[in-house]
Amino acid sequence: MKDYFEVSVTINPSAIELVTEIFFERFECEGVVQAEEKYKDLELIETTNNIAKGYIKLEEDEFSPAEIQKIFDYAKEELKEEGFTDEELGEWKISAKKVINQDWSQKWKEHWKPTKASEHVIICPSWEECERKKDDILITLDPGSAFGTGTHATTQLCIQAIEKYLKKGDETADIGTGSGILAITAIKFGAAHAIAIDNDPLVIDVAKDNAQMNNVFNKIDFMHATADMLIEQYDFVCANILHNVLAEIMGDLKNIMKPNAHMVLSGILDEKKDIVLEAVKKQNLNVVEILHQEQWVAIVVQKV
Repeated sequence: MKDYFEVSVTINPSAIELVTEIFFERFECEGVVQAEEKYKDLELIETTNNIAKGYIKLEEDEFSPAEIQKIFDYAKEELKEEGFTDEELGEWKISAKKVINQDWSQKWKEHWKPTKASEHVIICPSWEECERKKDDILITLDPGSAFGTGTHATTQLCIQAIEKYLKKGDETADIGTGSGILAITAIKFGAAHAIAIDNDPLVIDVAKDNAQMNNVFNKIDFMHATADMLIEQYDFVCANILHNVLAEIMGDLKNIMKPNAHMVLSGILDEKKDIVLEAVKKQNLNVVEILHQEQWVAIVVQKV
């Protein structure tokens, strides 16, 4: 088994997905830890989400910490040329250390335990045994390379909104489905059908596997697509994406909402919510509720 570099990047939490993409696109990376969390009795008691840790396969003399720093510095400059600001990206402080003979593609599983995502939803890793109360909804998950374990605040806020606002029989759309967790949750709460899309074709098979594991595969259509490609309208829409992407595609999201439909918008740092709220106002969508968890918010809106 090969040795690895454990590379830690201190970042602004809003840049976590950008840094994760760099790890996978520019290195032979076995996995990225986006947050480290501590739990007690299924409740989250502590989160560290401003450090991304990637595990890079180490060939003889292939990389040094200085060379890794240069690659990240170059990637950061490219992002700034694309329009990302220093405030959004944060100061990327990088450290690297050699770790020996561990299967980091599996070891991260040791830190992911059953999680209570909302009042009645428990997310259970596929390799764990989970107990639940009579009224609990159990979702079994193996995210593989896809985003969405149910532990992150942005996902939990969406699940809380689904529990509160989704009605039985709703036709549902999950935009940026990742592991498929939100579409699966919607079906478990009584949605008649869901469409789940992502612009990353690699996550679709992972999401399908998770739907099979939860016995809802026949009620979800998974597609490699973006919101502007959808032609149907839905009663309930989930969009857990970066705040700047939400603002950019708000018109497309409105177009797929039926009259009186609800939509939950997540992936938004509290300090960035005004950007999304401005886009919501521009599209004449009504704000129903703003949910808060840690430094993240989710905005529930309605089309009238």
